[in-house]
Amino acid sequence: MKNLNTYFLISIVSLLSCSQERNYGEPVPQTRISRIDSMPEFPAPYKMIDWKKKAIDYDAYVFDFNPDMPAGSMIWLDNSQRNLPQVTFGLYTAINDVRQGPHNNNGEFHESLNSLAALLGAGLMGIDKTDQNGYNFVKMIQNYFNSGNGWNIMMNNTNPEVAMLGGGYGRDWWYDVLPNVLFYALSDVFPGVENADYIQRTIAEQFVRADSVLNGNYDYSYFDYSQMEGKINHIPLQQDAAGGHGYVLYSAYQKYKDERYLRHAKSAIAALNNQKESRFYEILLPMGIYTAARLNAEHGTDYDITKMLNWTFEGCKDPKGRFGWGVIVGKWGDYDVSGLQGSIVDGGGYAFLMNSMKMAWPLVPLVKYDTRFANAIGKWMLNNINASRLFFPDEIDDKNQWMPELKGYTKSLVAYEGLRREDIFGKPELKGVHPVALGDGPNWNPLNPKESMFSLYSTSPVGIMGAMVDTTDITGILRLDCNVTDFYAARPYPVYLYYNPHPEEKVVSYVPSGGKVDVFDSVSKQYLAKNIGSASGISIPAHQAVVLTELPAGTRISRKGNQLIANGHIIAYQ
Repeated sequence: MKNLNTYFLISIVSLLSCSQERNYGEPVPQTRISRIDSMPEFPAPYKMIDWKKKAIDYDAYVFDFNPDMPAGSMIWLDNSQRNLPQVTFGLYTAINDVRQGPHNNNGEFHESLNSLAALLGAGLMGIDKTDQNGYNFVKMIQNYFNSGNGWNIMMNNTNPEVAMLGGGYGRDWWYDVLPNVLFYALSDVFPGVENADYIQRTIAEQFVRADSVLNGNYDYSYFDYSQMEGKINHIPLQQDAAGGHGYVLYSAYQKYKDERYLRHAKSAIAALNNQKESRFYEILLPMGIYTAARLNAEHGTDYDITKMLNWTFEGCKDPKGRFGWGVIVGKWGDYDVSGLQGSIVDGGGYAFLMNSMKMAWPLVPLVKYDTRFANAIGKWMLNNINASRLFFPDEIDDKNQWMPELKGYTKSLVAYEGLRREDIFGKPELKGVHPVALGDGPNWNPLNPKESMFSLYSTSPVGIMGAMVDTTDITGILRLDCNVTDFYAARPYPVYLYYNPHPEEKVVSYVPSGGKVDVFDSVSKQYLAKNIGSASGISIPAHQAVVLTELPAGTRISRKGNQLIANGHIIAYQ
């Protein structure tokens, strides 16, 4: 490893070399997102946990039918053969959830949003879920494809009627759309699984029909994909479902090259873009924003990315929507919690781990298609990743959690569901304590034991963080892999987002993936290093981001319209 002086020398040599390069375009001015501007440049206390180890250990535990763990097994086999003539599996939504398990409702009540996220996260970590301990879990997940009720899409339960008996509170559009988003992503990570192609095609056709019926009006609580009718119930209207439709249809277009899928992807994203105000809830709006950025870059559309990012971070302000849902900014007690997603208003703030981790999925690769937001996304992710550790019982003080006596129950692999500014259950010793790690398990089902505050449903996407996040030799400067969740996209070269939160320029060690490489920054539109084969210094200005593409040494870059091309591959958009 070279010392810091060597890094500075290499950086100076690289800059001199770059000054002699041809012009690849003007540096990209950065667009500010006001709520991200309000977040600390450097959150405190700062700690970066080993997300990779957390993800690998979580998978090993959750998919072990006979684990050596005080909490016991989290998985069981479901022999109901609902929708498909095969055995599937269930995971507990929360530890000891009394509604679930092999002997409740014939073992049928389990949630695809939990299982699909666990499989996707593990797959991103390189774990082969098509052949693990004798099971093809990716094939088994297909039982969530609801054909028996005529909806012919992936749903959150193999049998929605059992789900209603198990404590569901009515049809809720995001619960019906997100499983399809997850299934498309999983099918990109594990291509070629038997029957997956049929399911993907069928989902795409159903979403085409739905978007045709909706025709730009997504003002519904949910959509009946059997009757092809929008419905309104007691659930708030969910116009951001258009983002999920657009994401799936554009993924289908990339896979099948059917122009109908592209046309309806544009139609759905236009419906999202044409909303007058935020209808943000959970994850579908960010999925739509990513899709909008890709369509702008790849197909010349002009969707307003700035407006929709502000909708996400500032949250829904209309009582007719999910009022107060957005991204938290602030310090609760001794902890910076900026960057977490959840309710901004509930009890002073209520953040959720699942939402916070999943939002990284669309927004980190977004910077490949629209580098105007590299600074904003880089700063938000630093805060988000730092604060996300606080849901794990070994990462927050005992005095700030509901069950410190059970922190070893899963060796801190399963996290609390939420982080509240203040306790809602009235535990005397938590009065006046901020924040408090807890979960809703006993709240939404009074029969649940207190350990149901530990949530698999919330922890299962941990592989997204594990695969995406790396530390560097400079504290606070992270290396975020922009390719990891950029599904159904050409990913010929490594692409990384680095953000420097420090008030001065820093030289960070860049470690090439192999061989001699050149490193090109699509923000400044210049090479930051050339012909390097080992760890070398990259200079990053204060409070600035770089989006680095690693090219084989000597690769020539050309310009074509709004694109930069290397070896026939698009590596940047103007």
